[in-house]
Amino acid sequence: MQTSPQEAVAVAVAPSPRGRGTATGEAILLWTLSRAGLVIAAAVWIGVLAEDKTSSFLDRWSHWDAKHLVDIAKHGYDGVPGTPPDLGLPAFFPGMPLALRLVHMIVSDWSLAGLLISFVAGTVAMIALARLGELEGPPGTGPRAVLALLLCPTAVFLLAGYSEALFLAFAIPAWLAARRGNWIAAGLLAAGASCVRITGLFLALALIVEFVARRPPARRAPWLLVPFVPLVAYSAYQYSRTGDWLAWQHAQEAGWGRSMTWPWDSFWTTWQMATNDGPFAWPFRMELAGAVLGVVALLWLLAVRRWSEFLYVGLQLGALLLSSYYLSIPRSALLWWPIWILIAQAGVRRRPILWGYALLAGPLMVLNTLTFLSGAWAG
Repeated sequence: MQTSPQEAVAVAVAPSPRGRGTATGEAILLWTLSRAGLVIAAAVWIGVLAEDKTSSFLDRWSHWDAKHLVDIAKHGYDGVPGTPPDLGLPAFFPGMPLALRLVHMIVSDWSLAGLLISFVAGTVAMIALARLGELEGPPGTGPRAVLALLLCPTAVFLLAGYSEALFLAFAIPAWLAARRGNWIAAGLLAAGASCVRITGLFLALALIVEFVARRPPARRAPWLLVPFVPLVAYSAYQYSRTGDWLAWQHAQEAGWGRSMTWPWDSFWTTWQMATNDGPFAWPFRMELAGAVLGVVALLWLLAVRRWSEFLYVGLQLGALLLSSYYLSIPRSALLWWPIWILIAQAGVRRRPILWGYALLAGPLMVLNTLTFLSGAWAG
């Protein structure tokens, strides 16, 4: 009997027999309570400790990329009318701006719309991560993987109106579908991820490696081409605007001065910025720490022979390490769900590992959240 794409997606995200209900309930509880805790901490900090009392609570969430995404949603890729064009805007894929426009039809405040999108998308992502963790095993891995992700020092970007939560809401269910052998759903969900971030390209390539490793029926292979369609479509759209097929990549150069370079040059540039005094010294120290931990995580995936996950994480980390300087490495780690599952699996076997991670990462996560709310660079 032929399976329709809609049925394939529904089956892919349905609970598996192992850990049915328990892991899902714990994931929802962890996600909801952690978001509520951050909102309460933010409100207390704004009301008591923040020097600037003029900005509203919602305005404090509209910084950096969140503001760029809203500008695209409101005005398109030409930017705010009457101002010089922002040449960096094409670096942002259209998935999040389109979601903002849709939610704005109901919610008038753009910042609140972004927060709601991230909350709903994050709920989907955490449920999928918990189910994927339980599928990988041992029992208890799923909720612990969710906890590890939520304690990541840059987890504030899963709550703010950024694109990370929306990407994960497509990408993790896509991977879960692939693990269950549902390649129709995997291709369709990965296509959704490709609408949100260029990271969808790395996901699509990793799915191909996973497909080859598992050797399913060859008739399912064409579905793995679907995630490339949004990437080609977006490149074609930007070509129609700018005459440049790689406008999204060149926007990184125009907006942030980032281009491909030798790894030792990017390391040295970042090292100089991290060791000089100034407001950006600490963020670049976090970038260096993120790069070191990213390499360790990549070697961990290699050691356990997770080839497709190694490719997914490795391509992202490689692109970041070969940039003019390190930027957003700790924030990109939010998208590396194989690492959170590995940490969770280690925590199931040896509980002190998870406790140690929580005690180190948790305070940094709170500090980074308050840094972001103050308007400083935090990711």
